[in-house]
Amino acid sequence: MVECRIRELMPEDYEAAIALWQKTPGMGLSDADSQENIVGFLIRNKGMSFVAEFGNELIGTILCGHDGRRGFIYHLAVHNDQRKRGIGRTLVERCLTKLKEAGITKCHLFVMADNGQGMDFWDHIGFHKREDIHIYSKNVSH
Repeated sequence: MVECRIRELMPEDYEAAIALWQKTPGMGLSDADSQENIVGFLIRNKGMSFVAEFGNELIGTILCGHDGRRGFIYHLAVHNDQRKRGIGRTLVERCLTKLKEAGITKCHLFVMADNGQGMDFWDHIGFHKREDIHIYSKNVSH
């Protein structure tokens, strides 16, 4: 793995994180990714989300949280120039360790249907695509 530092994702990392997410093909972003919402997520799930840094540059992110029953991973992103070096796997492993410490035994994540590279990554590190459920969404603000 490239020499990089992994640390907790902090609210002040938002601008660098959103910039990375916006440049990451296959990343689904919405109003839910506003600074206010991401900071709220980090507060509710303290110590569970991480960044990877190389020098002073943020090169990777992962959001992780749980509802007390199941864990959820969102927005795993690694800068295109830094991929295939174990950074994504390391970020995922950090999250899974934190979930296990919190007594969470299963973790879910969402991958956009057209994100083949993302699906390949998750398959490669041992996650399994579910064929038995469908995801339904509704905006509650309307």
